[in-house]
Amino acid sequence: AMPSYLHTCYRIGDIDRSVSFYEKLGFTEARRMPIGDEAVNVFMQLPGEDPVLELTYNHGVDTYDLGTGYNHIALGVEDLEGTLEGLASEGIEPEKPPYRPGGRTEGPRICFVRDPDGYRVELIERA
Repeated sequence: AMPSYLHTCYRIGDIDRSVSFYEKLGFTEARRMPIGDEAVNVFMQLPGEDPVLELTYNHGVDTYDLGTGYNHIALGVEDLEGTLEGLASEGIEPEKPPYRPGGRTEGPRICFVRDPDGYRVELIERA
């Protein structure tokens, strides 16, 4: 049997702040799972999909050094401009305006936003 991809986990400094951010991107909270007395895992999902984003809050830890290796998750969006307008109304600004990577003149435009902990989220326009 082939393996299946279950989730990506990253560490967050504040549950409510992160859940609120990802809800603005269309996620909903699927469940919370306490890990003993040390942490809480919050599973987030998009409509009709499995909860593939696991946000781990370690009690008493509010910041992390993100390092330079890990980069981003990516979401496909139908209306990139509309998505960015909605996020801007919530105070979430993109790193820079939408663009096509590598100087391409055709194909989907992309844009990056950052979550409350500084993790990047790539928004990819679906034609």
